[in-house]
Amino acid sequence: MGDDWVRSMGDDWVPEGIDTERPSSARVYDFYLGGAHNFDADRRMAEQALAVLPDAPLMARANRAFLRRAVQFLVDRGIRQFLDIGSGIPTVGHVHEIAQRTAPDARVVYVDIDPVAVSHSRQILAGNERVAAIQEDVRRPEQILEHPGLMALLDFAEPVAVLVVALFHFVPDADDPADLLARLTAPLAPGSHLVISHATDDAPRDFTKGMEVYRRGGIDVALRSHAEIAALFGDFALVDPRLVWVPQWRPDSPDDVGDTPESSVIYAGVGHRS
Repeated sequence: MGDDWVRSMGDDWVPEGIDTERPSSARVYDFYLGGAHNFDADRRMAEQALAVLPDAPLMARANRAFLRRAVQFLVDRGIRQFLDIGSGIPTVGHVHEIAQRTAPDARVVYVDIDPVAVSHSRQILAGNERVAAIQEDVRRPEQILEHPGLMALLDFAEPVAVLVVALFHFVPDADDPADLLARLTAPLAPGSHLVISHATDDAPRDFTKGMEVYRRGGIDVALRSHAEIAALFGDFALVDPRLVWVPQWRPDSPDDVGDTPESSVIYAGVGHRS
């Protein structure tokens, strides 16, 4: 069930009770990636953002490419359990496809606050018994960890990779992101990993207008420095190349990095728990 199916259904795929006039960061991201799982409100906000941040789709694609490389890296290291929080809509090339291509026994739990993302995820994943999608809020770590859908698939006695990719720049300081991550990862066994990508204000450009577009749409944005993002890893030791601009994290080819990796405005890293 891909984008062509969604287009053919019009709005019939939308769960009942959803406010389609309120934009969602997950659906705006889907729009940047060229997907069809978005509404007029999402497209309007994305177009306003593109007026001041015309390379936003390039940033989104660079982040998505990092996700692919990180998951493949983890599978190659023997990880078979993935908890992807703020997952959005798992269209082509998402975590379960990457992991299960190499390791058919890999298990994936997707978590998102957006009911549209979760509902459509379940439609996409129907028939895959090693993957689940649950609706929860990253600000409620215990509810995520104790969710029956998660507990049915993941075994915290074995290593798990927690992925929070392009998520925590939507979590303000008032919600204490470091504490949220510490609580989310507290039960993880040695050998587990934490994957983070996060937008930053270290990049040599002004994001004031872009952030204002998101805030007018009801979406807070919290850009953080390299040091602040590194601190989110807590007791997870960063693996090489540590915390770098997203194209610099284990690129498939040196040519993929480009001359200005900082234009991605996103730092990325993978941590390991000993």
